[in-house]
Amino acid sequence: MIYLILADLVMLIHFFFILFALAGGLFMLRWPKVIWLHFPAMVWGLLIILFRWICPLTPLENWLLIQGGASPYEGGFIAEYLRPIIYTEGIEIPLSLAIALVLTAVVINGGVYYKIVKKAFQSLRAK
Repeated sequence: MIYLILADLVMLIHFFFILFALAGGLFMLRWPKVIWLHFPAMVWGLLIILFRWICPLTPLENWLLIQGGASPYEGGFIAEYLRPIIYTEGIEIPLSLAIALVLTAVVINGGVYYKIVKKAFQSLRAK
């Protein structure tokens, strides 16, 4: 039972990490120091998508599921949990679409980064 609870916890952490990697730059508008957490998360997410790596949270969740007596899932977190919500069954996300989505997130977050860095330099010049 505890393993299944831990597997669910890992799944939630995984989900919120993905959200943070995609849109965490928006937090920097309010809390600029979030950049020290967001930038590595965004780079990690980009590398996972571009190189089709398996996030270490996926094998951890599967191990916890097995220990709890449940069946592990094949593929990655996105394929298991997010694709069925976003797409109908049986549709694969082409690599080009995945790259386009990630680059869109990078551009949006990059705009936020630019705004924050510009503001920081302006405040340095004012001193």
